[in-house]
Amino acid sequence: MARKRGSRRHFLGSACGAALALTGCGRARPWLFFTPQEAETVIALCEQIIPADEDPGAAQAGVIHYIDRHLMGHFRRHQSLYRRGLAQLDELCRQRRNRRFAELKFDEQTAVLESLEGELKRFFDLVIEHTMQGFYGDPRHGGNRDYVSWRMLGVPPAPVRGREHYDLSAGSHKEERT
Repeated sequence: MARKRGSRRHFLGSACGAALALTGCGRARPWLFFTPQEAETVIALCEQIIPADEDPGAAQAGVIHYIDRHLMGHFRRHQSLYRRGLAQLDELCRQRRNRRFAELKFDEQTAVLESLEGELKRFFDLVIEHTMQGFYGDPRHGGNRDYVSWRMLGVPPAPVRGREHYDLSAGSHKEERT
């Protein structure tokens, strides 16, 4: 039985290509838990909770990264509630407004959120809790990018333990030791 020369290479090349396509390797994946569409919805939800005004809001503070990171760790028990809640919220918006939540205008989003009840209301309450944690918490946990909430409140960024001898800001908050 004659084998076509190069067929093994062709097979291995095809198999590797298929494996890369299935795993998403070779391209950066922006989210650990969320799909891109879910992330859009969460960003819109967070911006409803802490909108930007003269100070940055939840979107600029990177709260989505805090929630996304913790849904793969400490908040793992909330994964199914997030999946269901995001899908139900988008479905509700499609029924009422013929668009997904993230595609609605800010005032339309507000009206939808004010009408929530049952499991969707519990889901939104959880998103509020996680948004507050991500916005006001320590940036090392994934949110509060560039200490935006701390700066807004006039709280100096805390020095990283073990690195007191480094000046971590333009206007050093480190006290001189004598």
